[in-house]
Amino acid sequence: QVQLVESGGGLVQAGGSLRLSCAASGLTFGNYAMGWYRQAPGKQRELVAVITSGGTTYYADSVKGRFTIFRDSAKNTVYLQMNSLKPEDTAVYYCAARLRNTREFNYWGQGTQVTVSS
Repeated sequence: QVQLVESGGGLVQAGGSLRLSCAASGLTFGNYAMGWYRQAPGKQRELVAVITSGGTTYYADSVKGRFTIFRDSAKNTVYLQMNSLKPEDTAVYYCAARLRNTREFNYWGQGTQVTVSS
């Protein structure tokens, strides 16, 4: 049974930092690209960042230069380091896993709330 468990969300002031973690189990971590999505109230879910099994990264324009995605294969964990946070980064952040060479994310975590106060 595949499980993705996020942690690290919370309340932070604008300009601050948070690091989200997503621990994966029940899958062969090295066979999956890992991504972070977010959904703000009243808005559609949006892709924030992706890291492939080979380490290639992608970022949404809105977070480039502020967020960093990285993975630790020894811990089966993917991280999202978020710096220079803005109120518009407030959302529920979801971790997701996509099997190599496929287009859709197959597995999702339960989400962690990030709130940035102005």
